[in-house]
Amino acid sequence: MQIIETILALALTLGILVTLHEYGHFWVARRCGVKVLRFSVGFGKPLFSWYDRHGTEFAVAAIPLGGYVKMLDAREGPVPEELEDQAFTSKPPSKRIAIAAAGPVANFMFALFAYWLLGIVGVTAVAPIVGDVAPDTVAERMGLREGMELHAVDGHRVTSWRDVNMRLLERAGERGEIAIEVSDSGARGTITGELGGWRLSNESPNPLGQFGITPWRPDVPPVLGQISDGGRAEQAGLRPGDQVLAVDGEPIGNWFELVDLIRSSPQQTLALTIEREGAERTIEVTPEAKVAEEGETIGFLGAGVQPVTWPDEVLRDVSYGPLAAIPNAVSETWADTRLTLVAIKKMVTGLLSPTNLSGPITIARVAEASVSSGFEDFVRFLAYLSISLGVLNLLPIPVLDGGHIVYYTIEAIRGKPLSEEAQALGLRIGMTLILTLMVFALYNDLMRL
Repeated sequence: MQIIETILALALTLGILVTLHEYGHFWVARRCGVKVLRFSVGFGKPLFSWYDRHGTEFAVAAIPLGGYVKMLDAREGPVPEELEDQAFTSKPPSKRIAIAAAGPVANFMFALFAYWLLGIVGVTAVAPIVGDVAPDTVAERMGLREGMELHAVDGHRVTSWRDVNMRLLERAGERGEIAIEVSDSGARGTITGELGGWRLSNESPNPLGQFGITPWRPDVPPVLGQISDGGRAEQAGLRPGDQVLAVDGEPIGNWFELVDLIRSSPQQTLALTIEREGAERTIEVTPEAKVAEEGETIGFLGAGVQPVTWPDEVLRDVSYGPLAAIPNAVSETWADTRLTLVAIKKMVTGLLSPTNLSGPITIARVAEASVSSGFEDFVRFLAYLSISLGVLNLLPIPVLDGGHIVYYTIEAIRGKPLSEEAQALGLRIGMTLILTLMVFALYNDLMRL
């Protein structure tokens, strides 16, 4: 069932973003007088299709990993004389550049709309308050302490741990100083520290944790919430609302102690002392063995925690009016764009491991998780993925939109197109590079399973 939900989440996510991207190409092509033959969401044989009054076929294909807009093009076959002026190849370089750029522009426009919508709807975020600081880390060396609230990183306002993570990710692998504005017991100021070239883990990137910060969280009692169907917890007879008092006679103080113990006990029978409806009883359970992303084998019970209520003083309501939400949307979109560009640069220069590159499996898992988390998380995920798609498509690599823009720009400057041999060579290089990246991303996905 979970596999089906993940596949559906991937199809929904890519369906939205691909449709937007290709619609950008389609919309501008129509306005430039180019005849569009097919608008396809997905690759392969169409599952169903229909035609509009202009003769354009709209199709939904079987493989939901992309899409395309097929235009009348003299490079792909003879063009009827009466349609020559509607061929893509008959248009000047300026119009072809506009058509090629329209897809990525549509992705950026969607992100702007998504962040504008979140701004006017309003979101509730947990304030970035430090819970613990790990020894011998950048956070400890610069003087961060438990209870401090973070307000800005390098001059950029932060209102949630997501904002902090994004800012720290930009500085991964760097040297020099980082400045963090904090408040502590009513006093507010800025502390600075040397980064020292700190790096993210290749196996499990966690900017906050590897910087040395554990977010503050309220005490979470070891009370079971959701019980997974068919899991070891259900098989043992555990129920939602059960409070775990002890494991093998050792008292359990909070949920995280219980999680640590379960994770360290794969396939080991544990005696759980629980309280249910005011009475104590003992239930034996054997955690299932699962392989985590880091490759270690951990215990898995199939039980979630009963939700806890966050104190009002650590919650921040962030909302804007329709006009005030516009600059905020621009700022959010630029921050995500810059982060994507910085990540690409750091992968190329070796400051960020290529193992962080993700493919369709990871995207599917994150999509499923964001859909389950609610509207805000899903919209944020769509916005960031849309920006990443826009940035990647603008890279000057043949076969991508950016590569086509380079070709058409050279043609506009020279007054004639590059030779067919040069374009064919660029196409082969581009295809090889893209296929290599796709295989590597898929390999990373499989290693994370």
